[in-house]
Amino acid sequence: MSEAIKTDVLIVGAGPCGLFAVFELGLLDVKVHLVDILDKIGGQCAELYPEKPIYDIPGIPMITGHGLTESLLEQIKPFNPTFHLNEMIETVEKIGDPGFRVTTDAGKVFECKVLVVAAGGGSFQPKRPPVPGIEAYEGGSVHYAVRKMEEFRDKDLMIVGGGDSALDWVLNLHPLAKRITLVHRRDDFRAAPHSVEQMRALVASGQMDLLIGQVTALEGEGNVLSAATVKGNDGTVTKVACNAMLPFFGLTMKLGPVANWGLHLENNLIPVDTGTFETNVPGIFAIGDINTYPGKLKLILSGFHEGALMAQKAVKYVYPDKRVVFQYTTSSSSLQKKLGVN
Repeated sequence: MSEAIKTDVLIVGAGPCGLFAVFELGLLDVKVHLVDILDKIGGQCAELYPEKPIYDIPGIPMITGHGLTESLLEQIKPFNPTFHLNEMIETVEKIGDPGFRVTTDAGKVFECKVLVVAAGGGSFQPKRPPVPGIEAYEGGSVHYAVRKMEEFRDKDLMIVGGGDSALDWVLNLHPLAKRITLVHRRDDFRAAPHSVEQMRALVASGQMDLLIGQVTALEGEGNVLSAATVKGNDGTVTKVACNAMLPFFGLTMKLGPVANWGLHLENNLIPVDTGTFETNVPGIFAIGDINTYPGKLKLILSGFHEGALMAQKAVKYVYPDKRVVFQYTTSSSSLQKKLGVN
């Protein structure tokens, strides 16, 4: 077990609600780390609709998911939160009153006084491609996320997909891998045009391969892949040597390990007290789309409100002997100093 990272609050989820919670906690001198299963900050806004307009953020007539994420990151800069991406919380163990030991699927361990679940509809889980027997190679040669780029050095790597994730990793891993073969079901890509241009230039210069079709079979011993069969749209069958594969077939939302944390659940949502947004477990809070209460609206602005009230209760766990006086950022010189505007 790795040495525990100690922090006041650990937030599960780095979407808009988790990010704004950093701001509210920061005003109260509470230190925060955030864990997210995605490889980027922004939650659903970043993953599902980065360019989609959002029209119901108070005071902002229109902003994209990416734009909102960037603005929130700018807002919380003074508080220097630490992000741990590409990781999923697996276990939560009570070690104090309050106090929790939290472990991720990457083996990272946190010790915190407060846990805030801001996980949207749950964790994004990769969709498994419809390739017979692929399960046998998962964790060995087939990976749904890149944790360490070095793992792909000198590999015959097959990347399957046509979106931003697939193209980004083609370009990022190309200098490391022995050879990259990109497989997509059609010669039309959903990724950023510049990324597609760069990929096509590598193909044209013979530095990588592009196959239009679908992976239909895998070969190998144990969990070590040796080859994949690709059936082209024109009916041709090609066997490609590969000892590593990255399939990007999109994501699906699942509650995931949250179900095992001892929290009460209603229809895969976490009931909370509407005065504090605390769950049935003292010291664990839930904000944003993952919680439920009478009159709940699944809106980003609702999650912001929930984060503000959560912080007022969470600070009492972090500083039990400190008298907390509510202040306004517009008039408090001490808050403005924290924000670097005074």
